[in-house]
Amino acid sequence: MPRPVTLFTGQWADLDFDTICGKAAEFGYDGLELACWGDHFEVGKADDEYCRDKRRKLEKHGLICHSISAHLVGQAVCDRIDSRHQGILPPHVWGDGDPEGVRQRAARELIESAAAARRFGVGVVNGFTGSSIWHLLYSFPPASPRMIDDGFADFARRWRPILDEFQKLGVKFALEVHPTEIAFDIASAERALQALDHHPAFGFNYDPSHLGYQGVDYVEFIHRFAERIFHVHMKDAGWSATPTEAGVFGGHLPFGDRRRYWDFRSLGRGNIDFEEIVRALNRIDYQGPLSVEWEDSGMDREHGAVEACDFVRQIDFPASAVAFDAAFESE
Repeated sequence: MPRPVTLFTGQWADLDFDTICGKAAEFGYDGLELACWGDHFEVGKADDEYCRDKRRKLEKHGLICHSISAHLVGQAVCDRIDSRHQGILPPHVWGDGDPEGVRQRAARELIESAAAARRFGVGVVNGFTGSSIWHLLYSFPPASPRMIDDGFADFARRWRPILDEFQKLGVKFALEVHPTEIAFDIASAERALQALDHHPAFGFNYDPSHLGYQGVDYVEFIHRFAERIFHVHMKDAGWSATPTEAGVFGGHLPFGDRRRYWDFRSLGRGNIDFEEIVRALNRIDYQGPLSVEWEDSGMDREHGAVEACDFVRQIDFPASAVAFDAAFESE
């Protein structure tokens, strides 16, 4: 049976829930991965009746939901908080903006997100973690090993209590490995797992677009963390084969600027090798949704959402149940 193709609603939060449901069904999707912002999934309102009503509306459009996503609140749990966070956080999480207070309220909100997910009937919350050491990425002035150790210790101290609550609720947290998070490549993802003593509620929302342009082996990531791939984003990125004005770090240029070395692309229009990704997902027996996170500054998003859905259906295929040469064997 083919894996369901869903649409992540984070880039569509300007549309109300009923509108995005209608559009996703029209575009050809099987379901939605609901963002916890806009009115798509409101954690503070998510009592039993709210969750039943959301399910009824999804079913009316023939849609399913396997996960919710709390990226924005998760970002604040470990981050160095500044004025940027006020723009992405709910007012009750931002509060007076005191950094430690913001981090603690974000942690509580994330636990509430897990409880709401359970009431809604999904077992995965996707999101970010933030990082107290992202600013130390380029080690000059030199960052001592102790400074990096302290950053991972801070991550573990803040996230273990959250993950313990997730585990009690039977819900998994799937970190989208991504620049500005505690884990942004294979090496840092392994270290994050070690810091948490491989907590059973912690894993990954696999998204190759954030790995490819860095030069990270995004297919190896699937094999390395086979038991920790809790959810999959289908998202493409393109990068230049020749030198550009702005390199991997982006030169403080906005997405869509032609001088950038890399940018996000509609599925199938970038450099990510999705066939190898599907083969790797088959090898680890991943049966969850393939969720399109659509971003392309140069394309109309409705056009892109349709072609992305079609692309995923064409590229996905089931694993073989037999060895192809088994028919040659004699009794």
